[in-house]
Amino acid sequence: MTGFREQGSGTPLTLLHGISSGAASWHKQMALPGYRVLAWDMPGYGESPMLAAAPADAGDYADALALMLDRAGVEQTVLVGHSLGALVAAAFAARYPQRVRYLVLADVAQGYGQAAAAQREKVWQGRQQQMALGGEAMALGRAAKLLRPGAREADVATVAAGMRRLRRDGYLAAAWMLAHDDIHRWLADYRGRLSVWCGEQDAITQPELVQGVALRYGAPYIAIPQAGHASYLDNEIFFNQQLLRIGEEVRDECTN
Repeated sequence: MTGFREQGSGTPLTLLHGISSGAASWHKQMALPGYRVLAWDMPGYGESPMLAAAPADAGDYADALALMLDRAGVEQTVLVGHSLGALVAAAFAARYPQRVRYLVLADVAQGYGQAAAAQREKVWQGRQQQMALGGEAMALGRAAKLLRPGAREADVATVAAGMRRLRRDGYLAAAWMLAHDDIHRWLADYRGRLSVWCGEQDAITQPELVQGVALRYGAPYIAIPQAGHASYLDNEIFFNQQLLRIGEEVRDECTN
């Protein structure tokens, strides 16, 4: 069974992590008032089993998310995807638009599906090489790069812990998806509510490229100040304020 962490009651809020992370990284978002928060461990992460499909695209991950939400008794949700999680969130919104009350794509990994074959292969090979060195090496060499310069030690430790917990097969399956899928083939037909966010100091998914996603689909763009790629850790106060605002909007729609 797919694993997830859950806390609170109210409007369902589902959080999707990035490629080198896991559900535990959302610990600063778990107690948001007015929300029933579900932080999902994608297939191959945490205790979640691998997908049957191999290689899998974002739609396969989206189908697994739909089954998790079914098991949790969630029909509709505010959906937040961070980094590679944004690609999966977009696929879910495309396949199950009636289940998404609001879609947030944060620090967006757009995928390389539309890139030249050589570029796709370079990304795929690079990720395989990273995993060959192991999670410990990744944590030591890469954790701080996902955060703003001068990030809090506790946040670096959170990112590093996620990297140390990575499962080889799960990471490589997600890396294949990153190298070969593309967010725009999923977003092209989505007509629901959408907002795009990015840390102003994101050195992984550059803010100007993420803002381009917002512009392409006419969606609001929010720059998260004093935040790198893991914006929900670097500036959780600002990040959470935006989630609370969305929660109020969604609840107001239900009462009007």
